[in-house]
Amino acid sequence: MTRSPGSQGPLAELAHAVATYVEYQQELGVAGFAPAAAGARLPAGAVVPGEAPAAPLPAPAGAPGDGGPSASAAVGESLEALRAAIGDCRRCKLAPGRTNLVFGVGDPHARLVFVGEAPGHDEDLKGEPFVGRAGQLLTEIVTKGMRLRREDVYIANVIKCRPPGNRNPEPDEVESCEPFLVRQLAAIGPEVIVALGKFAAQTLLRTKTPITQLRGRWHDYHGIRVMPTFHPAYLLRNPGDKRLVWDDIKKVMQVLGIGTAPA
Repeated sequence: MTRSPGSQGPLAELAHAVATYVEYQQELGVAGFAPAAAGARLPAGAVVPGEAPAAPLPAPAGAPGDGGPSASAAVGESLEALRAAIGDCRRCKLAPGRTNLVFGVGDPHARLVFVGEAPGHDEDLKGEPFVGRAGQLLTEIVTKGMRLRREDVYIANVIKCRPPGNRNPEPDEVESCEPFLVRQLAAIGPEVIVALGKFAAQTLLRTKTPITQLRGRWHDYHGIRVMPTFHPAYLLRNPGDKRLVWDDIKKVMQVLGIGTAPA
C-alpha cells in the first residue's frame, strides 16, 4: 500500500485549509476564534461534504498556534518530525490523566488511513491506537476482509490522549490536538481516509450530520476521498451492522484497486 509522496498542492489550497479549520473552531465556540458573521461564506472552491473529490492531493494545514501546525510546517514534514514537535504534550487538560500519548501507527506513506476518535483504556496503556477489542475487530477488517497487513495502512485518532471514562473529546481538546491529525494526514498524503464513527467523520468533514447519513457515501477532505463508516466499538454492540461496514469497505477496496472484495 506504499506509494511515493506526490507533489504538494498549491498555496491557495493550503490557505483554504487554514480558513476551513478556523471556521470549524468558530462553530465549536472555541476560545480565541471569534464567531463568523451571519451569512459569511467559505472562500471560493470550498468543498461541501458529500461532493465527489475533484482536486489532486493537496497537503492540508491547520491553524497556527503553540506547537500547532501552519501551512509551511505541513509541507514536507515527516511523521518523525511531527512526533518530535508534539513531544511530551501538555497542551490540553487530558495530559495529566494519560499513561501514554497515542500518536499513530503504520506505513508512513500509506494509501489508506483509518481515523478514529480517541484512545481507550488499552490504547492508553500500550501507546498504540486500536489495540483493544474494537482494535481487534478493525485488524480483522484489514487482514481478513481487505487482505492487507495492519502495517500496510496507517491508523490514528483525532485525539492523542485518552479522555476520562472514554467520554467524547471536548472542544478545547479538539482545538489543541486535531491540528496534529491535520499534519499527520499532510505528511502521509493518503488516497483514501476511512473515518471510523461519528466523531472522526464529523471532525474531518466539518459537519454535524449523523453518521447514519454520512456513511456509505464518498466525501472530500482537501482532495482526499473520505469514506465514513461505523466505529468498530459500535459494531461490538451492534453486530448486525457489520454488513453495512463491509459494504463501505468494499467501496474503499474498489477505489484503491487492491483486489476483488469477497461477497
